[in-house]
Amino acid sequence: MTVPFYVPPEQLMKDRAEYARKGIARGKSIAAVEYADGILLLAENPSGTLHKIGEIYDRIAFAGVGKYSEFETLRVAGIRHADLKGYAYSRSDVTAKSLANAYSHALGRIFTQEVKPYEVGIMVAEVGDLPEDSLLFKVTYDGALTAEDDVAAIGGQEEQLAAHLRESFRPGAPLAEAIRWAIAAFEAASSRTIGPEEWEAAVVDRTLGRRAFRRLTAAEMAGS
Repeated sequence: MTVPFYVPPEQLMKDRAEYARKGIARGKSIAAVEYADGILLLAENPSGTLHKIGEIYDRIAFAGVGKYSEFETLRVAGIRHADLKGYAYSRSDVTAKSLANAYSHALGRIFTQEVKPYEVGIMVAEVGDLPEDSLLFKVTYDGALTAEDDVAAIGGQEEQLAAHLRESFRPGAPLAEAIRWAIAAFEAASSRTIGPEEWEAAVVDRTLGRRAFRRLTAAEMAGS
């Protein structure tokens, strides 16, 4: 009788975490920055069709780094979750917190139970009626959930990027200013200049009404 190959649980979890981190680190970072009227989401992404940033529901946006097929699956699942909850109960019952919790449970289950963990990191952002009501969450490959204030970064050189963002952050800044110092933070973290056509950017802006999500154009990025 063949004896099954044994791997200590702690080593198995360590190997899975290392595998996921390496996959995520190969991708480009995404930043989220609060400004006067909402939240800016900014990613280095020259592709015009494979989006890293998208709308989930009314005032909620999603951003994902890592393996595209995996975070796109999560984005679509989040849209379905939000639509069903909004239809069954009320649109106001769909919140970034409930979505982030659902993502946390899903990624945690995949990390511990599946053969291969998801190589993703995600952010969920919700703009509130007042600046203090806005919410920003990060969920990592293992389901760890954290709430962020003012700025956040995921993927690639996220620690360096987050540090540069915190140095520049000014509460209540207009969108154009937030774009300028977010771009400066990316370029400082990567030590290179990034052209306007290489950005993917969007906002969830409370002044836009119920549908608060809007993508920014290359012209808007260049003119900031």
